This record gives sequence, C-alpha cells and structure tokens, in this order.
Amino acid sequence: MRFTKMHGAGNDFVVLDLRPGLPSPSLALCRAIADRHFGVGCDQILTVEAPRSAQAVAAYRIWNADGSSAQQCGNGARCVAAWLRRAGEARGDRFVLDSPAGTHEVQVLDGDRYAIAMGMPQFAPQAIPLRGVQDAQDEYALDLDGRTLRFGAVSMGNPHALIEVDDLARAPVATLGPALQQAGAFPESVNVGFAEVVSRTQVKLRVYERGAGETLACGSGACAAAAILIRRGRVERSLTVALPGGELQLHWPRDDAPIVMAGPAAFVFEGEWLS
Repeated sequence: MRFTKMHGAGNDFVVLDLRPGLPSPSLALCRAIADRHFGVGCDQILTVEAPRSAQAVAAYRIWNADGSSAQQCGNGARCVAAWLRRAGEARGDRFVLDSPAGTHEVQVLDGDRYAIAMGMPQFAPQAIPLRGVQDAQDEYALDLDGRTLRFGAVSMGNPHALIEVDDLARAPVATLGPALQQAGAFPESVNVGFAEVVSRTQVKLRVYERGAGETLACGSGACAAAAILIRRGRVERSLTVALPGGELQLHWPRDDAPIVMAGPAAFVFEGEWLS
C-alpha cells in the first residue's frame, strides 16, 4: 500500500489513496501506521476516496492516531488539496473537496499555500454537542476537580472548547486538555484549545486534540478559536493564529458566512506499507 507523508504547519498526516479499491484502514492499521517508533508516525491518517457530490474533485476521510474517526481537519484538507493538485486531478486555482463534515471550496495561493472554506461555526449547544445547556453562551462554566473552569465552545464540524490564558507557554495543556475531554460535558469528547490574545489581529494557540493529544497545529481548532474570540469582540475578523508548528490566517467576514483558513501544505516523503 503506497502512502504519502505530509504536514500542514507541523500537523502531520499519512495520505492513503483508497480509490483503487482498497478497504478503509482498520483501527489496528491506523495505530500501527501512526506509531512514531514502529510505524510511519503521524497525528492523523487521511484517505482519498471517490467524490460524494457532483462538484467535488474527490472526498477524504480522517482517522486519528488511536484509530477513531474524525469529522473535520483543516490542515488535512489543505494536504489533500495539495496531493490532488500534484497528481494532476485538481486543475485550476479553485476546486471543491468533500469531507465528512460537508463540501469545502479550495483556493490555491502562492508558495504552496491553500485557502479552505471551512463552513459556518455552529454555537448551539446541541450542534457541538455540549450536555446540560440549552442556549448558546459566550462562556460556559464547569466544575472540574473543585475549580471552576470557564471556556467557550463551538462546532466546526467537530466539537471544540476554548480556554483563554494569559501565558500560553505555561498553560496546563497536557493535564487540563484530557481532564475536560473526560469530564462528561461533551458526549463526543472535544478538542481543547488554549488561546493567548496577543493583539486584535494576533492569537497564540495550542490544541489538545481528540484521539491524538497535543499537536503542532490544528486547523479546525484555529477556526474555532477565531470564531469564539471574534464573537466575544476580542479580535478582528481577519487575524493570524500562531501555533507551535506555524501560522494560519483566518477570515470570517460575517456571522452567516463560512470561515476561511489559509496556510501551508508540505510533502515530506513517499513510501510503501508492507505489513
């Protein structure tokens, strides 16, 4: 089975083309490929598949390092777009991809960068989903291990929580991230973002992802952070989100429009999985 190793701002992937008739990767295969010591090593596995809509060039699905499936991955979308363009299957500067969360318009930019329309943020608790509340709020409060944790929440096709911090370098990502995932408020678990607002147009972000742990970048997490902070009036509608692996540019022109994410997509190496 041929594969391509790629990354988007350090968020790394193994891309598999299933269109020759290959089956979906099993949980065991995902874990084996994703293992950074005994496998290829990646945050997620992306499978390229036949399009599901008439306008799309192709479809893709997302598998976390632990073998679970995911609904949305902005960095992965850019990598699939770059993969299809290099293969000559996505011609022109604009085309459409199908993801588990819907269809996404892609624009090819300069310097191996791509802009992806990531869809409209969904703040309704039922859409995230977030248990125990009926109406959307700018900030939620949860009792966690005897302390009150305050966070924003939104769906970008997958669930996200955002905690604002004063010093991102000292944020308890490795402990508070999994604690919130396991607290029971999010029945489908949640990607937990930690954001430090640097200015009206600059945010620093770290994300503890479902099924992968902390990653160097999270595209849907950057979109979620931008949407929550824009809605709170903390930042402008065009901003840069700096993650450990690189920077992403976000633009949300208005509340009833898709949020657009732009960033890099890079090829690392090709290989063949033999086992």
